[in-house]
Amino acid sequence: MILMESISAFMRQSREGSLNMESERQATQVLESLSTSWTEVLTSAALQATAERLLAVDVLRVADAFQLSAAIQWCQRHTINKEIVSFDTRLREAGHKEGFNVLPARLLRA
Repeated sequence: MILMESISAFMRQSREGSLNMESERQATQVLESLSTSWTEVLTSAALQATAERLLAVDVLRVADAFQLSAAIQWCQRHTINKEIVSFDTRLREAGHKEGFNVLPARLLRA
C-alpha cells in the first residue's frame, strides 16, 4: 500500500505540473529500491481500530490513517525514538502527535 500510495502522489504531482516526468520516474525508482527494506503490516482488527481512532482525532485520509496505524502497530505503540517519513502535512502532524520523530525534519517549499 505504501508503494502504491506514493506512486499515486508522484503521478498526481506530475499531472498538476509540480513534478516533471523525469523527476517522477526517478522518485518511483528510488521508492521501488527502498521498498525491499521496509516491512508491510497487514490489515487486522487492531489496525482498523487504531485507524478509526486516528480518524476521530486527526484530519487524515483513510489511507493515511491506516499507514500511521501500521507504524504504531509495528513499534508496538512505543513511538518515542521511532521515525516515520512523510511529506504530507496532515500525516506529519498526526505522526508527531502520536510521538514519532517525523522525517524530514523540515519540508522545503518550492
